[in-house]
Amino acid sequence: MSAISLVPLAGLPAVHEGHDLAALLTTAAREAGIELREGVLVVCQKIVSKAEGRVVALASVEPSPQALAIAREHERDPRHMEVVLREATRIVRRGNGVLICETRHGFVCANAGVDLSNANEADQAILLPEDPDASAARLRESLLAGGAGPLGVIVSDTFGRPWREGLVDVALGCAGLTPIDDRRGGRDWSGRPLEVTATATVDQLAAAAGLLMPKDAGIPAVWVSGVAPWGEGRLAETLRDPETDLFR
Repeated sequence: MSAISLVPLAGLPAVHEGHDLAALLTTAAREAGIELREGVLVVCQKIVSKAEGRVVALASVEPSPQALAIAREHERDPRHMEVVLREATRIVRRGNGVLICETRHGFVCANAGVDLSNANEADQAILLPEDPDASAARLRESLLAGGAGPLGVIVSDTFGRPWREGLVDVALGCAGLTPIDDRRGGRDWSGRPLEVTATATVDQLAAAAGLLMPKDAGIPAVWVSGVAPWGEGRLAETLRDPETDLFR
């Protein structure tokens, strides 16, 4: 590639369960003068989760004794902590008012991805999609059926990082492109063999799109052109095997 361009897709209404995301995004692209072809659509997890009904009213949550204890210790809403515990397979670390959890997807992130920001109503928690890869695949199939494509789709979310301050958008799910560009076995510009170079392309694209999707902007998707979609794969390919993970 010689250059890429990123265009935010604005103007989507508040998304609720059952909304047709493909139709909403197609309309937003048309109004932005964008043809969804030969590129990658990065969509924030929040609107995917809302459309799939992955929203919990905190008023309906009965905190467990563990959630009550954690909430007291960290000065958090016990109902929120209960939802986090339900979404987590284990608590990796907790402190400074934060729970670092592993989710059933294999993600390690704050509060198991359960977020209270940008909910449609007060006292609502938004959960991660059940299967972000499947969510990306369904959205891509709907877009292709509507005349878009070829294209790849990435579902992204904002994660913190160990050893560094600041948040970065990463991919939670993808469809229509290979998650990792594995260059091992090739050679660098000086002819040296590449032994470890395997680039997480989906995370790089999610991070680039995240620059145009700050939480207060109301931008739920970004179209990336100049990157031809290729291959297939699942986000699990980017999750390090525990047997080779030196940090667990």
